[in-house]
Amino acid sequence: MLMSPVYVIAKKEIQDSLRNRWVLFISLIFLILSLSVTFAGSAVAGHLALPQLGALISSLSTIAVFIIPLAAMLVSYDAFVGEDESGTLLLLLSYPITRLQILMGKLLGHSLIMSVTIGFAFGLTALLLLAFNEDYEVVQIVSQFGQFIISSILLAVAFILFGYIVSLKSAEKAKAVASVLFVWFVFVLIYDLLLLTLLVADLAFFNQYIINVLIALNPTDLYRAINLIASDAGKGSLAMLASVAWGKWALYAVMLLWIVLLAFIANQIFKRRVL
Repeated sequence: MLMSPVYVIAKKEIQDSLRNRWVLFISLIFLILSLSVTFAGSAVAGHLALPQLGALISSLSTIAVFIIPLAAMLVSYDAFVGEDESGTLLLLLSYPITRLQILMGKLLGHSLIMSVTIGFAFGLTALLLLAFNEDYEVVQIVSQFGQFIISSILLAVAFILFGYIVSLKSAEKAKAVASVLFVWFVFVLIYDLLLLTLLVADLAFFNQYIINVLIALNPTDLYRAINLIASDAGKGSLAMLASVAWGKWALYAVMLLWIVLLAFIANQIFKRRVL
């Protein structure tokens, strides 16, 4: 039985990532980040102690929101422009395969790569907590880390698609690198900082409805809000992110809507791209 072209392309992307050790590199970064925050995060206060589970998830998500989008876009930024420069994209299109199948195959492969790295790093942290600490309940750890891993994977998929859009719009890999850094800078740093500034400023016109809309306009703030609601550990301006009126499942739905919208945009750009 012949494999679907989508699975063949996904397998190729995974093999390429394993060959250049990109999966190992990302896994180590996520693992070091997770273990450092979990087991050594209290060192700044002059002692070593495991934090409360809610505070731990909040701390992990606060740091992961900077690392995961960048890693996801670095995985995907040359998915099209790189193959176009090497001539393999034109060869691929000469086969009886649609552009949508190519896009979905690459998305499946890169999503599996990020899912494995995220699941391995944060899943291992959860297992270590279960093994070395009896204060946490098993159900609570599984629930908290489970939703954290799922939301992290969704965030990664969204920014993989951002990387595809950049890759499809770029004529050279060097320009693609600069563009993904710009996208990361705008969505992860500038937008987030401006939103938190508005929350702290407590402007008269700034009501909960506007907060909901502004959170929905950025996947990174959706990610923050999901994990703050789940961990119930928001403080200060972050507490206003956690008080979003839609609830956790509505935020998940909006995140999925982002993924569908970005996939649609990437597919439309790919259809119109002339090789």
